[in-house]
Amino acid sequence: MKTYLLIIFSIIFIPLQAIDNDYWQRPSQIPTPKDNPITPQKVELGKLLFFDKRLSRADDISCATCHDPKYGWADGVAQSVGDREQKGRRNSPTIINSAYLRSFFHDSRVTSLEEQALIPIETDVEMNIPLEVLIKKLNAIDGYKKLFLEVFGDAEINKENLAKAIATFERTIVSSQTDFQKWNNGEKNAMNQAQIDGFNIFKDSGKCISCHNNFNFTNERFANIGLGDENDLGVYEVSETKNKIWKANFKTPTLINIEKTAPYFHNGSVKTLKEAVHICGNGGKKPVKSRSPFFRDRKVSNQEVNLIVEFLKALTPPEIKVEIPTDFPQ
Repeated sequence: MKTYLLIIFSIIFIPLQAIDNDYWQRPSQIPTPKDNPITPQKVELGKLLFFDKRLSRADDISCATCHDPKYGWADGVAQSVGDREQKGRRNSPTIINSAYLRSFFHDSRVTSLEEQALIPIETDVEMNIPLEVLIKKLNAIDGYKKLFLEVFGDAEINKENLAKAIATFERTIVSSQTDFQKWNNGEKNAMNQAQIDGFNIFKDSGKCISCHNNFNFTNERFANIGLGDENDLGVYEVSETKNKIWKANFKTPTLINIEKTAPYFHNGSVKTLKEAVHICGNGGKKPVKSRSPFFRDRKVSNQEVNLIVEFLKALTPPEIKVEIPTDFPQ
């Protein structure tokens, strides 16, 4: 974690590379670990596990509870609600295009989808079941043992293969062409004039592109953007250095499907996209001293905010077709 943070911080001020059409296009090849290749059978197994509420202490919460297709693969609430109706302290991020990310969670505490997949299972305010208990539970389900044997060649379920299956399904949740990407490829009617004007502000005077760039509209770096939530220390809590520069820093989120993933920011404190854009374009919500020095007031007007919002609507991809399972292994 320490090394990763230092690398990320060291490149914050490097200018963006020359931007061409390919810069905004999602690579067709999904990044995949060598020890966890994508197969159709593994995707189907991962999907069953992702939607199965038996992966929680009380059989009432699944991964999909916080990453629901209806809400852009987030959950539509400020802070997610988990076991025993406990409320977490952070907003659930979308999992769209997570296959392309280098780190996960708002504080970037892990660097693989496999690691990410297991943490909510054990977290007390989420699914709240120890992995050893869950593994025993799954091994008592003959239907799952059969599927794990078919996919991994071993009927004995373990946490490594559980993580691999869930992560493989998550890697397949990828965006197709947005109106912006179609426009960028030459379909000049794919965006209207307000959206084109909003994009120009987004990349020029608004400087939004400084943090929200490439096809996924995130540089995956960190910032304290002046939300005033100094109780949650974000990256500082998981960094080894405990350098004050990381206090209340959070990872830049993707903007793909942003229209559907309200409320916004790590704590879900902002309800509308317009307010979120206003905060980002005008130096934050509150004048906190710990605000990152490169996050500045760009004096974006209300009219410009509205145009940027119109542009962001062009980052909504077609709905990702996933047949949600209703029958689970017994």
